[in-house]
This record gives sequence, C-alpha cells and structure tokens, in this order.
Amino acid sequence: MIQSAKTALVTGGGAGMGRAICLHLARNGRAVGVLDRDGVAAEGVAQEIIDAGGAALAVTADIARRPQIEVALANIRAVLGPITILVNNAGVEDFCAFEDIAEDVWDRLTDVNLKGTYHVTQLVLPDMVTAGWGRIVNLSALGAQVGAPNMVHYTATKGGVIAMTRSLAIELGAKGITVNSVSPGFIETPMARRAMDGNLFPIPWEQIVATYPIPRIGQPEDVAAACAFFASDAAGYVTGQLLGVNGGCAP
Repeated sequence: MIQSAKTALVTGGGAGMGRAICLHLARNGRAVGVLDRDGVAAEGVAQEIIDAGGAALAVTADIARRPQIEVALANIRAVLGPITILVNNAGVEDFCAFEDIAEDVWDRLTDVNLKGTYHVTQLVLPDMVTAGWGRIVNLSALGAQVGAPNMVHYTATKGGVIAMTRSLAIELGAKGITVNSVSPGFIETPMARRAMDGNLFPIPWEQIVATYPIPRIGQPEDVAAACAFFASDAAGYVTGQLLGVNGGCAP
C-alpha cells in the first residue's frame, strides 16, 4: 500500500473538470483515485499524476451501478489506503424540451447525477467516520440555482445535489466531516463543448459569456481550485456551503 497523508477519490476524473481536480489534489500531496466510466481516460490522468511524482490509481465504474463502485473502492483502498476526501464530480447532461423528455432519459440523469452521488458518498463514508476526518465536495450547477431552458431534468438532479449537500453537512459535522458544493457556471469542458458546437443554447454562447462580470468562459482549473480549498485542512470550519464558480453570474 502507498503511504499517503490523505487519499482522495474523484468521480468522473478522466476528463474536463474531473481531470483538473485530480491533478490539483495531487499537486497538494494527495493520493488520488481516478474513477471514470472511460477506463482509458482514467488511466491517462492517473499516469499524468504518477509521471509528476504523485500517487494515483485509475478505476473504472459507472456510478449508477453500486456493485461496480464497491469493486473500485476496494481496489483504491488496497493500493492507496482509506478514502477521506471525496469529490462527486461525475455527471451526465441532456438538452430537451420538458414535454419531450423520455422517462428513460430522466431516469438516467437521476441515476447518475443524484443517485450516483448517494451511492459513492454512502460507500466512502465509513472511511471518514473511522478517521474522524473527512471532506466531501459535490459538484452542482448554476442552472440548478437560476434555471435553464431545455434542461429541467438536468437542473432537477443538480438541485437535489445542493439539498443533499446541506443536509449531509448538518448530519456529519459532529463527526469531523465537512460537506460543501461547488456550482460551476459556463466552464470549458468536453460536455460544454458538445453543447456549444451543437448550438444547443437558446442564444449563442458568446453572448451569454459577454454578460458576465468576468466576460470569459471558465476553465476546469477554476473549479479545481475551489474544490481543493474545500478539501483542505484550511476549510475545517466551512461546511454546508455553496460556492459559485461562474464569473460573477449571480444566482
């Protein structure tokens, strides 16, 4: 087993914000379990960390499938040790008018974005309780705060993540575990790029960004820095909070 002060698990760690979060935590001295449905992408991020002198392990799992998560966590614990930092980043999106949303699509978004967060958090929690120390960071979304056209199903799941964050913070604070949420705005990720290239926004994305106090699209590293703060010792008296990383686009 690799000896590390603290081991982090990042879901959806193979690309975009997840990759940036993994690399940032590794630079802060954390061993990182890189979990993603795309095993090749997860391996690539883990190798980046190892090549830079850090400790990492790639694991493959769909967070909507609890048995897959259990296997992945067992592998991380065997190599990197107990998991005391969790970043629930994995998620899926869809653009569709509400009246046209198919039930199976609604269920898939709920199973990954909301129920998947429940699965992973519940399975990691015993490590934190045993340690008497833990950091849980949940990725929500600006759309869950302000609404978004053609994304009712997506924003509903992310709104659930915000509510889960607050309730978990109240329940777990006395155990030495903090729970916070980072709410990204318009961030340059493969997911966002698909929407931009497909013209899936009601107005051109350049016009949206131009209205922000900081008139640019955000970068994955902007989100990673916020997650790293919540995951740090310095944030020990911060819990139940929602931090917008959105260029000043106030909810």
